[in-house]
Amino acid sequence: MALVALTLLSFGIGEASLGGTSIMVLVLAIALLKSHLVASHFMGLRRVARGWRLLMAGYLGLVISMIALAYLLGRA
Repeated sequence: MALVALTLLSFGIGEASLGGTSIMVLVLAIALLKSHLVASHFMGLRRVARGWRLLMAGYLGLVISMIALAYLLGRA
């Protein structure tokens, strides 16, 4: 249910044509939370060694950071 609610929230933000840095941060935070939920529940990472979870969290953080950087550089 959380994934559906977060997806609908993201969709609502897109449909409302909201923009700006604060909205970008919100949407990326939602995407990070959704990806964490998918990794934990559907990929089964909550039952593996901590190192694997940290590796995935680092990867997700890197991807989100690169998207944010690309957005910010595009605005400059």
